[in-house]
Amino acid sequence: MKPRGIRRSIPVLACVAVLMIFISFPARAAERKPVAVKKGDKCAVCGMFVEKYKEWMAQVIFTDGTAAFFDGPKDMFRYYLNVPRYTPARKQSDIEVMYVTEYYSARMMNVKDVFFVQGSDVYGPMGTELVPVETEARAKEFLKDHKGKKILGFGGVTSEDVR
Repeated sequence: MKPRGIRRSIPVLACVAVLMIFISFPARAAERKPVAVKKGDKCAVCGMFVEKYKEWMAQVIFTDGTAAFFDGPKDMFRYYLNVPRYTPARKQSDIEVMYVTEYYSARMMNVKDVFFVQGSDVYGPMGTELVPVETEARAKEFLKDHKGKKILGFGGVTSEDVR
Protein backbone atom coordinates (compact mmCIF):
# COMPACT_ATOMS: atom_id res chain seq x y z
CA MET A 1 0.00 0.00 0.00
CA LYS A 2 1.27 3.45 -0.91
CA PRO A 3 1.72 6.08 1.76
CA ARG A 4 -1.06 8.65 1.77
CA GLY A 5 1.18 11.61 0.68
CA ILE A 6 2.33 9.81 -2.45
CA ARG A 7 -1.24 8.98 -3.51
CA ARG A 8 -2.19 12.65 -3.26
CA SER A 9 0.84 13.76 -5.27
CA ILE A 10 0.24 11.41 -8.23
CA PRO A 11 -2.54 13.59 -9.78
CA VAL A 12 -0.38 16.68 -9.25
CA LEU A 13 2.61 15.01 -10.89
CA ALA A 14 0.42 13.86 -13.79
CA CYS A 15 -0.82 17.42 -14.32
CA VAL A 16 2.74 18.74 -14.21
CA ALA A 17 3.82 16.12 -16.77
CA VAL A 18 0.95 17.03 -19.12
CA LEU A 19 1.71 20.73 -18.69
CA MET A 20 5.38 20.13 -19.52
CA ILE A 21 4.37 18.31 -22.72
CA PHE A 22 2.18 21.25 -23.81
CA ILE A 23 4.84 23.81 -22.93
CA SER A 24 7.51 21.94 -24.88
CA PHE A 25 5.26 21.24 -27.91
CA PRO A 26 5.71 24.65 -29.62
CA ALA A 27 9.49 24.23 -29.46
CA ARG A 28 9.23 20.96 -31.38
CA ALA A 29 6.70 22.42 -33.82
CA ALA A 30 8.93 25.39 -34.66
CA GLU A 31 9.09 26.33 -38.30
CA ARG A 32 11.72 24.50 -40.32
CA LYS A 33 14.56 26.67 -41.52
CA PRO A 34 15.36 27.07 -45.23
CA VAL A 35 17.42 24.25 -46.69
CA ALA A 36 20.91 24.96 -48.05
CA VAL A 37 20.93 24.72 -51.83
CA LYS A 38 23.67 22.68 -53.51
CA LYS A 39 25.29 23.44 -56.83
CA GLY A 40 23.41 20.70 -58.73
CA ASP A 41 19.91 21.46 -57.39
CA LYS A 42 17.38 22.21 -60.13
CA CYS A 43 14.06 24.04 -60.25
CA ALA A 44 11.27 21.50 -59.77
CA VAL A 45 9.21 23.24 -62.47
CA CYS A 46 11.55 24.32 -65.28
CA GLY A 47 14.74 22.38 -64.56
CA MET A 48 17.07 25.40 -64.35
CA PHE A 49 19.95 25.20 -61.88
CA VAL A 50 18.86 27.36 -58.93
CA GLU A 51 22.15 27.92 -57.10
CA LYS A 52 23.25 30.67 -59.47
CA TYR A 53 20.02 32.65 -58.90
CA LYS A 54 20.34 33.20 -55.14
CA GLU A 55 18.56 36.57 -55.34
CA TRP A 56 15.42 34.84 -56.71
CA MET A 57 15.61 31.43 -55.06
CA ALA A 58 12.49 29.91 -53.51
CA GLN A 59 11.83 26.58 -51.85
CA VAL A 60 9.14 24.28 -50.56
CA ILE A 61 9.91 22.14 -47.54
CA PHE A 62 7.80 19.06 -47.00
CA THR A 63 6.69 17.57 -43.70
CA ASP A 64 9.28 14.80 -44.12
CA GLY A 65 12.09 17.40 -44.27
CA THR A 66 12.83 17.06 -47.98
CA ALA A 67 12.73 20.14 -50.19
CA ALA A 68 11.96 21.28 -53.73
CA PHE A 69 13.83 24.29 -55.12
CA PHE A 70 12.83 26.98 -57.60
CA ASP A 71 14.57 29.69 -59.59
CA GLY A 72 11.90 32.19 -58.55
CA PRO A 73 8.60 32.66 -56.72
CA LYS A 74 6.56 32.34 -59.93
CA ASP A 75 7.72 28.74 -60.51
CA MET A 76 7.28 27.98 -56.81
CA PHE A 77 3.63 29.08 -57.05
CA ARG A 78 3.13 27.07 -60.25
CA TYR A 79 4.30 24.07 -58.27
CA TYR A 80 2.26 24.88 -55.15
CA LEU A 81 -0.95 25.39 -57.13
CA ASN A 82 -0.58 22.00 -58.86
CA VAL A 83 1.76 19.80 -56.78
CA PRO A 84 0.65 16.42 -58.30
CA ARG A 85 1.55 17.63 -61.81
CA TYR A 86 5.20 18.07 -60.82
CA THR A 87 5.49 15.43 -58.08
CA PRO A 88 2.72 12.82 -58.50
CA ALA A 89 3.47 11.15 -55.15
CA ARG A 90 2.89 14.41 -53.25
CA LYS A 91 -0.02 16.70 -52.52
CA GLN A 92 -0.28 20.29 -51.29
CA SER A 93 -0.96 19.13 -47.74
CA ASP A 94 2.52 17.53 -47.67
CA ILE A 95 4.05 21.01 -47.67
CA GLU A 96 5.16 22.28 -44.28
CA VAL A 97 6.60 25.70 -45.19
CA MET A 98 7.59 27.72 -48.25
CA TYR A 99 10.34 30.31 -48.55
CA VAL A 100 11.16 33.07 -51.04
CA THR A 101 14.07 35.47 -51.22
CA GLU A 102 12.87 38.94 -50.23
CA TYR A 103 13.82 41.52 -52.87
CA TYR A 104 15.41 44.25 -50.75
CA SER A 105 17.12 42.24 -48.00
CA ALA A 106 17.92 39.08 -50.03
CA ARG A 107 16.82 37.06 -46.94
CA MET A 108 14.85 33.86 -47.21
CA MET A 109 11.41 34.55 -45.74
CA ASN A 110 8.23 32.58 -45.23
CA VAL A 111 5.85 33.24 -48.14
CA LYS A 112 3.15 34.18 -45.64
CA ASP A 113 5.30 37.07 -44.37
CA VAL A 114 5.76 38.89 -47.70
CA PHE A 115 3.73 40.58 -50.41
CA PHE A 116 4.21 39.85 -54.10
CA VAL A 117 4.29 42.55 -56.76
CA GLN A 118 3.13 41.32 -60.14
CA GLY A 119 3.87 42.84 -63.55
CA SER A 120 6.80 45.10 -62.67
CA ASP A 121 9.77 46.06 -64.83
CA VAL A 122 12.06 43.92 -62.63
CA TYR A 123 12.74 40.56 -64.27
CA GLY A 124 13.83 37.28 -62.77
CA PRO A 125 15.70 34.38 -64.40
CA MET A 126 12.58 33.36 -66.36
CA GLY A 127 11.35 36.85 -67.27
CA THR A 128 8.42 38.47 -65.52
CA GLU A 129 8.34 37.53 -61.86
CA LEU A 130 6.32 37.87 -58.68
CA VAL A 131 8.65 40.09 -56.67
CA PRO A 132 8.56 39.33 -52.92
CA VAL A 133 8.66 42.40 -50.67
CA GLU A 134 8.54 42.23 -46.87
CA THR A 135 5.90 44.84 -45.98
CA GLU A 136 2.81 46.14 -47.72
CA ALA A 137 4.18 49.70 -47.54
CA ARG A 138 7.41 48.63 -49.29
CA ALA A 139 5.37 46.63 -51.81
CA LYS A 140 3.32 49.75 -52.64
CA GLU A 141 6.53 51.73 -53.04
CA PHE A 142 8.02 49.01 -55.25
CA LEU A 143 4.82 48.85 -57.33
CA LYS A 144 5.00 52.60 -57.97
CA ASP A 145 8.77 52.71 -58.64
CA HIS A 146 8.79 49.68 -60.94
CA LYS A 147 5.46 50.04 -62.77
CA GLY A 148 3.89 47.00 -61.13
CA LYS A 149 0.31 45.98 -61.84
CA LYS A 150 -0.88 44.61 -58.50
CA ILE A 151 0.11 43.44 -55.03
CA LEU A 152 -0.81 39.96 -53.86
CA GLY A 153 -0.61 38.20 -50.52
CA PHE A 154 0.23 34.50 -50.31
CA GLY A 155 -3.42 33.38 -50.42
CA GLY A 156 -4.23 35.71 -53.32
CA VAL A 157 -1.86 34.22 -55.91
CA THR A 158 -3.76 32.22 -58.55
CA SER A 159 -2.80 30.12 -61.57
CA GLU A 160 -3.72 33.10 -63.73
CA ASP A 161 -1.16 35.25 -61.87
CA VAL A 162 1.70 32.86 -62.67
CA ARG A 163 1.03 32.21 -66.36
